[in-house]
Amino acid sequence: MIAGIANPEPADQTETLKKALTERDTLVQLCLYALDRARSPGVVERIEDGLSGIGVSAIRPDGDVFDPAQHEAGGTVPTQDVTMDGVVAETEVVGFADRGRLLRAPIVTVYKVKQS
Repeated sequence: MIAGIANPEPADQTETLKKALTERDTLVQLCLYALDRARSPGVVERIEDGLSGIGVSAIRPDGDVFDPAQHEAGGTVPTQDVTMDGVVAETEVVGFADRGRLLRAPIVTVYKVKQS
């Protein structure tokens, strides 16, 4: 007993932990919603920093090879450089992962070799 407070039963602790994790997920989703609507670069940076502090990282795969399992194609941009074919040219909408678990795939523009 700590300061007159009885220790909760293990079953109560499990339920409290489940509730806290559910509430955390809800708050993360609310932050992503707010981030999508933020107009100020300072606000965007602050929300991303806060999310990063709890293990939620932004995904900006610019320069990576397009992976349909991890990225959503938003469009293509022509290139004549065959080495750039299939490489992410730009992140249109930032993705997020929570300690490695994909929350939202980034929407990206991908280089595609221009056919002559």
